Amino acid sequence: MKRLSMLLSSLLMITMLVSCATSKEARTYKKTINGNWQLQTVITEGITGKIKAQVFNEQDFNCFVGSAWSFNQNNSLGSYAISKNGGECVAVKRDIRWSIYEAAGEPKLLQFKRLDTKLKEIDENGGGFRFTIVQLDDSKMQLRNDVVFEGKTASFIYNFVRN
Repeated sequence: MKRLSMLLSSLLMITMLVSCATSKEARTYKKTINGNWQLQTVITEGITGKIKAQVFNEQDFNCFVGSAWSFNQNNSLGSYAISKNGGECVAVKRDIRWSIYEAAGEPKLLQFKRLDTKLKEIDENGGGFRFTIVQLDDSKMQLRNDVVFEGKTASFIYNFVRN
């Protein structure tokens, strides 16, 4: 009976580890994202005219153009830094915790949560931010975030280059 109990416990532990394991493809994505990036452009789709839209509960999306991003695959931490731009943008450096989100039959998503100086999540929703990985290679990364803008589906497309 003791052996059976140990065997069942071992099988349960292995099942839990396998179900929580990150796929090989997600590990490859993480390895490729690892490092320093610069956000070159943010393009909108489904939105006409000039707009002001706050992203990441932080600042207007235009303030993020030129921002520096870092991703460390070893501890899943990173950061982004926005430079001051006249009266439009406030300089800020924000720590993040990031990962690759996987759902069966869906494209891989990059997700991150903003952190305070003690590495605690600061956003009330707890979900953080998720982006479809449209393109990813050693020098370029393109992320897409679908939103509802004025009652219609729209997208922000973030184009990164590796530093």
